[in-house]
Amino acid sequence: MFQGEFDHSVDDKGRVIIPTRFRSSLGERFYMTKGVGGCIFVYTEAAYKQLSDTLNKQRQLDEHTIRLQRFFTSTESSVDGQGRVAIPSKLRDWAKIGEQGDVVIVGASARIEIWARIAWDKYNEDLTDEMISFSAREVGIA
Repeated sequence: MFQGEFDHSVDDKGRVIIPTRFRSSLGERFYMTKGVGGCIFVYTEAAYKQLSDTLNKQRQLDEHTIRLQRFFTSTESSVDGQGRVAIPSKLRDWAKIGEQGDVVIVGASARIEIWARIAWDKYNEDLTDEMISFSAREVGIA
């Protein structure tokens, strides 16, 4: 389980340091996809396989299934010897992470999220108690 919030910067080659406490849980190979809300989702190999399996069990010609399969197209990644991962330019563009931009790496239970600092701050500014309460009711935890 991934928890915590860490500030980092993307270097001139589009790499970011993955927090030490996340590296061993990620494993040697992991998967990066577009994330909901304009961030990047990072999944362990097992978690990405579970997502893929769930999508593959859906009606394959259904437009919603196809949309989600395309959206969650992944890039296989690994951490280099210095604890960095290269974020593909298409994912950096999706998340509006500029060259050498500030990012926030967030542990979100079964995945990691990489946010442009400005987008993460905006997301949190817009979040209200009412939104949290509504979401808690919708998923059945309130």
